[in-house]
Amino acid sequence: MNKRTPFILPRHPDPCPGLPVERGPADEGVGWWVPEIKHTCLAKYIDGTRKAQTKFPRRVLIDPFCGPGRVQVKGEHDTRDGGAIVAWRQSVASGCPFTHVFVGDLDAARAEACEQRLRALGAPARRFVGPAVETVPLMVRQVPRGALCLAYLDPYNLQYLSFPLIEQLSRLRTVDFAVHFSLMDLTRNVDMELDPKRDRFAEAAPEWRTNMPNGLSKASLKDWFFDYWCGKIRGLGMTISDVMPLIESEGRAIYRLVFFSRNPFPERIWNDVAKSPNLSLPF
Repeated sequence: MNKRTPFILPRHPDPCPGLPVERGPADEGVGWWVPEIKHTCLAKYIDGTRKAQTKFPRRVLIDPFCGPGRVQVKGEHDTRDGGAIVAWRQSVASGCPFTHVFVGDLDAARAEACEQRLRALGAPARRFVGPAVETVPLMVRQVPRGALCLAYLDPYNLQYLSFPLIEQLSRLRTVDFAVHFSLMDLTRNVDMELDPKRDRFAEAAPEWRTNMPNGLSKASLKDWFFDYWCGKIRGLGMTISDVMPLIESEGRAIYRLVFFSRNPFPERIWNDVAKSPNLSLPF
């Protein structure tokens, strides 16, 4: 008999009303999948690894694309917690609160809003302002020795998912990654990025154009690019989860949720929570 019960991401009031709220690039609200899939998988993963996390006296959340810490879903009047807030609340609820929460954003007002919301909830938060490629090295230097780290990377566009950024984070001794890989950006633009004058994706997958097989069709280009990127991640000594939820809207691929780690245990937990987003773990 299946004793699992549906997991519903809790909804909480805004701890700091009046601060900026993320409403998407068109200011019409973010997609339904943000809380229902992205944030739900994140919360379930934190809960699923709670026992392992308590073995580490220092636990660090790293979110260099944090936004203001609050989102409004398209079609809804109320707002919801952003990713870093979801992660913090779940860590507390699961008995494994993060001992350090590092959040960053290119926009100073958004980074400050996220930090204020976290601090209002008792989180040991610190904000970093600037491009992620600049703030991540600063975050890495602040990570205590021997800490267990969760890097939550959720950039709007693929060009900001810098491979050197991931490389910096991978140097941490114990780090797991939950990454949102933008398939929409890739699908729309990858053939145009063959022009070396554009090449917005060079940071995400260094030397991808010089490694592209001869005769590769445009139809196959996006799949090859994603596989090439995965190969670069494996080259860092990481194992990529077999389960990579594909988020689609109106028949279009939006992004994949990609998890990778050096340890098989967190990978197993991710495979469980991400394969059926509407179910909780059986323990």
